[in-house]
Amino acid sequence: MSTSLLVITGPTACGKTARAVQCARAFNGEIISADSRQIYRSMDLGTGKDLHEYGEVPFHLIDIADAGYKYNLFEYLRDARAAISDIRSRGRLPILCGGTGMYVEAILNGLELPEVPANPELRARLEGRSLAELTDMLAQMKVLHNTTDVDTAKRAIRAIEIATFYQEHPDAARLATPHPLTDAVTFCLDIPRDIRRQRISDRLRQRLDDGMVDEVRRLIASGINPDDLIYYGLEYKYLTEYVIGRYSFEEMFRQLEIAIHQFAKRQMTWFRGMERRGHTLHYIPFDLPPQQFINRVASIAQL
Repeated sequence: MSTSLLVITGPTACGKTARAVQCARAFNGEIISADSRQIYRSMDLGTGKDLHEYGEVPFHLIDIADAGYKYNLFEYLRDARAAISDIRSRGRLPILCGGTGMYVEAILNGLELPEVPANPELRARLEGRSLAELTDMLAQMKVLHNTTDVDTAKRAIRAIEIATFYQEHPDAARLATPHPLTDAVTFCLDIPRDIRRQRISDRLRQRLDDGMVDEVRRLIASGINPDDLIYYGLEYKYLTEYVIGRYSFEEMFRQLEIAIHQFAKRQMTWFRGMERRGHTLHYIPFDLPPQQFINRVASIAQL
């Protein structure tokens, strides 16, 4: 086996999980989630875990933190590397599956990050600043490759906190120099824009029918601060704002639908950026018949 890490990525609603499961069954693999929100317990419909799709296939980094916690890239790299090592030690193929481009690229880069502690004084100084002000501050400190850094004010403050730490600790910044993996093969599911948009809208309606609003109500009733749910963005941001009375249902749906479409565009922008930054992505039609898909992956990855 010349490939020791298989990556299945692509924009939201393109069917990544089903494809990763097909690969796991064909190549004796186990799946590692590369989704920044499937980390959290009890956040199921809003994150699209679709756990029924896995069947007997083992998976990792799903439901490993309590909702309300702010899991970060340092923790993800630590936990993903441990999962990769564990899977390989048992003679199986790790399959990284998800659409969080920052997580995928960081793993492919072999990135190792120091843990960045909280900076209460900095947080106090930034409290109350608008998202636009925080975004401008962050843009002066780093190139904004990752637009999720500025989805909310809390995310932007954390990103400024991390950038400040690196400025104050140049040795730590040098440790974060990439060491790209040479044994990974990355596949990106290629889905036409109009089909992607339709699938996003259909999936959103289905998840609402399945009880996504009630899921958010249960999370709030369990004691999670609504602001902590808003921090997670997309479904949890807009549904929480609906539940606490900031939006009507119709306005929530319209705004959320737009936000998910914009998110999918940002994902594609990230993947194109990965190619500019030296990564090879092999594009495969999202609707290729299963056996043809497996044959294509096997041929390219030499499995």
